[in-house]
Amino acid sequence: MMHASPTLPGIDVLWPLCLEIASRRRSRQPPPAADAGAPIAWNAAGGFALQGLWDDQALELFDLLKPLLDQPRAGTPWAIGQLGQSLDGCVATHGGDSNYVNGPEMLVHLHRLRALCDAVIVGAGTAAIDNPQLTTRRVPGPHPVRVLLDPALRLPATLRVFCDRQSATLLACDAARTSEAARRVGADQVLGVPGLLRPDGSADLHALQAALQQRGLGVLFVEGGGVTVSRFIAQGCLDRLHLSIAPVIIGAGRPGLQLPRSAAMRDCLRPPGRLFRMGADVLWDLDLRAARPAD
Repeated sequence: MMHASPTLPGIDVLWPLCLEIASRRRSRQPPPAADAGAPIAWNAAGGFALQGLWDDQALELFDLLKPLLDQPRAGTPWAIGQLGQSLDGCVATHGGDSNYVNGPEMLVHLHRLRALCDAVIVGAGTAAIDNPQLTTRRVPGPHPVRVLLDPALRLPATLRVFCDRQSATLLACDAARTSEAARRVGADQVLGVPGLLRPDGSADLHALQAALQQRGLGVLFVEGGGVTVSRFIAQGCLDRLHLSIAPVIIGAGRPGLQLPRSAAMRDCLRPPGRLFRMGADVLWDLDLRAARPAD
């Protein structure tokens, strides 16, 4: 009589373990104790590792998420960005329509990143056009703190994130405009950042990260849009980038990454990367920290 082989644990088993790791990090608890029967083991030198047998989908998801899960419980801020774009490098049509550049698998991945990070950051332009919820409604897990980067106070108080109370929301503005922002959306939803607004009108993202770190928000997810993600990269504030490419050609749309010009190919940023399939989309996991010149 033949016996069916036991089913290997999959993503449904792995995902709660990932959420537990993130929860312990937020509460500054040590990693889960590792023993011979533990499904995930922690090693200070190598970070988290799966133990035992798992199905292929769980192994691939863990491999993709491991750099985020390994982040320390204290210290300097760490940020991961995500950008979904077309084959010709656009994140939206010329009029701003971005629904949907990527397929459903990437949307699930987006919500997983939200659930594992302390806060999700979007720029004022993306918030105004998309009016996003920035929740984890596609996966089990906690909603992140929602941070809207709006140094010039352009956003209306009617946006869903200011009204729905599904999760904590912070309107990040220059400290000099804290009172004005509080009158718009309430003092509990304002983060006044000293020195956020630079003389050229752009945001000092190091100052933003420091202010969020002081609130215990050290692992950040920069979700968009293209301008905001590009500025995080240009200022050296993004450690990792998940760049997803969809099999669509938009043509004369809104560009994704917009970085300063390089004079020669040898000067271009060449981050180590790994490739993952997400349904019809291709996801590049790019290690920007490793691509930076040594201090």
